[in-house]
Amino acid sequence: MSFRSIIVERKGFEFKFGYSMRSRSQSHSDAIAQDRLVVPDGLKQSCWANMPPELLRDVLMRIEASEDSWPARKHVVACAGVCRSWREIMKEIVKSPQVSGNLTFPISLKQPGPRGSLLQCYIKRNHSNKTYYLFLGLNQASTEDGKFLLSARKCRRATHTDYIISLNCEDVSRGSDTYIGKLRSNFLGTKFTVYDAHPPIYGAKVTKSRSTRLVSLKQVSPRVPAGNYPIAHVSYDLNVLGSRGPRIMHCVMDAIPASAVEPGGVAPTQTQFLHSRIDTSPSIPFFRSKSTRMDSLTSAPLTCQNEGMLVLQNKSPRWHEQLQFWCLNFNGRVTVASVKNFQLVASPKNGVSEQAQENVILQFGKVGKDVFTMDYQYPISAFEAFAICLSSFDTKIACE
Repeated sequence: MSFRSIIVERKGFEFKFGYSMRSRSQSHSDAIAQDRLVVPDGLKQSCWANMPPELLRDVLMRIEASEDSWPARKHVVACAGVCRSWREIMKEIVKSPQVSGNLTFPISLKQPGPRGSLLQCYIKRNHSNKTYYLFLGLNQASTEDGKFLLSARKCRRATHTDYIISLNCEDVSRGSDTYIGKLRSNFLGTKFTVYDAHPPIYGAKVTKSRSTRLVSLKQVSPRVPAGNYPIAHVSYDLNVLGSRGPRIMHCVMDAIPASAVEPGGVAPTQTQFLHSRIDTSPSIPFFRSKSTRMDSLTSAPLTCQNEGMLVLQNKSPRWHEQLQFWCLNFNGRVTVASVKNFQLVASPKNGVSEQAQENVILQFGKVGKDVFTMDYQYPISAFEAFAICLSSFDTKIACE
């Protein structure tokens, strides 16, 4: 019996673990069970769990090496769902995106991208339900056939706007167990804070808000993430004179040191989702007034005491006399002129080399109606890149 036929036989168990291979654009919740796996008692003593470790490791290494891209890489995910021993070995074999250049498990979306090359993705916007979908590009010539990664839903409030980010393309809500974070803007759409639902680093402080208190009152499962951990701040310069030109933006990455953009630099890498509970979070006073609710947006980053945080800024475009446009070289990845288009590079304020300042870390641009490309690389993650790009969609009253 071939190993591929083994995978087919085990598909009956995949649904017990939360897997679904129904379509390429299915939610990333088809793999979220990798980090929340509960093995049925009847499977713990199966023949698959008792395979000799040396043989099992060799077989799984062959599968991982042969299925190096989606959609074939779904078999790697399926292997990790057979039983606990398979899962642990697969987690050791599968390398992070930084090394492999692949997005395999949900935690890969929180890990830094590959070094030296941009990971090509694209975003689709749905105006009717104010939802945005992030896909991994499988074909450079097409944005119609991709692997679903993340989704976000826009929620406008009286004083700010939230973008709820989820691993599920259908259930985009804070009450879902696939909720992983959010982007929040101020009233003018000039300042944004990216919040992670899971502690990105040990010792991170949670910011309580009205929404986190409501989740706590519902007494949902303690596995549901409900924290607000600021990990990045995005700001757009005010256009006081109303002059025409590209937007000027800055991003402060709270948990990434500036040295990470240099050769040999290291950025923090999550290896699992660190679930949090409101009742075990640090005690933070909750104020009912609307003005103090927004303090986290206007205050400095939580790690401002630590010098050397990575600061990104948009690359300055040049004016093309013949086209009468501001132009940037996107290497063919952007085809439609838009004020939303940008490229982010390391700011000179980081004190890094000139070569590091020229290296594009994130680029975003329009290619069609409601379709945008998003390419990113080390040291930021897909989640951080997606959140930063969402800030470009938001209405900016004082920046246009």
